Amino acid sequence: MGMMKEFKEFAMKGNVVDLAIGVIIGAAFSKIVSSLVDDVITPLLLKPALEATNMKDLDKLVWFGTVKVGLFLSAILNFIIVAFILFLIVKGINRFKKKEEAAPAATPEDIILLREIRDALKK
Repeated sequence: MGMMKEFKEFAMKGNVVDLAIGVIIGAAFSKIVSSLVDDVITPLLLKPALEATNMKDLDKLVWFGTVKVGLFLSAILNFIIVAFILFLIVKGINRFKKKEEAAPAATPEDIILLREIRDALKK
């Protein structure tokens, strides 16, 4: 029974729950980005290449009959967009951290009292 209690305490810690929520949101976000890349951006950017090869589908864009260049280009665009968005998120978080760190910490009351006592003893 002790092991179950210990596991429950571990699983309910803030970091584990936050990580689980982050993974779920990341998966949903990944689907949105994949759709944006596959259905909007890639066809717009690769439309001239697709028209030159008389193809409508990106997955049919191949070299030498077996190398699926279209899918590879789509995966690269997907990675670049996700990496850029994560960069913007981290940059925003770091901007808020700098503001928090810039605020000076208040001196504890006991330190103030000790300084007053020290100054009084010097007099």
